[in-house]
Amino acid sequence: MSGTKHTPLLSQLLSTWIEGEKSEEYPLANLSNAIGIIYQNISDINWVGFYLFNQKNNELVLGPFIGKPAVAIIAPGSGVVGKSFVASKTIVVDDVHKFSGHITCDVDSNSEIVVPIIDKNGNKIGVLDIDSPLLARFKNEEQSELEHFVQTLLEYI
Repeated sequence: MSGTKHTPLLSQLLSTWIEGEKSEEYPLANLSNAIGIIYQNISDINWVGFYLFNQKNNELVLGPFIGKPAVAIIAPGSGVVGKSFVASKTIVVDDVHKFSGHITCDVDSNSEIVVPIIDKNGNKIGVLDIDSPLLARFKNEEQSELEHFVQTLLEYI
């Protein structure tokens, strides 16, 4: 079937779960289940969560997550999370210990991927942040799948 688009598995799982739960109108529930889907289906990760933009205070605030307790508020431009948010692009860090300004939440984390969440009107919602205890854990294929996942999630938040 040429010309058809392949929907990555994580995005399929997310849509199926939300529509099966009939939770389309409950953004917090959908963000929470999105984290569970990632945590259950991506190996070798130790933290996954959202930082959501609070426009009034110009800060990224910890949202639903799984992992050790984390920094609750991050300024745009600070750490991997803040830099990804400001740049509006995914940042993959193979070794967080070599990333200038890295904010340590879990001392077991060695690599990280942060995907910005931007709606179709260009409004910055926040970021998806995932850490791994492995060095160089996140590859191009996973980056593409996670970016697609975030786009799918935007339909439900």
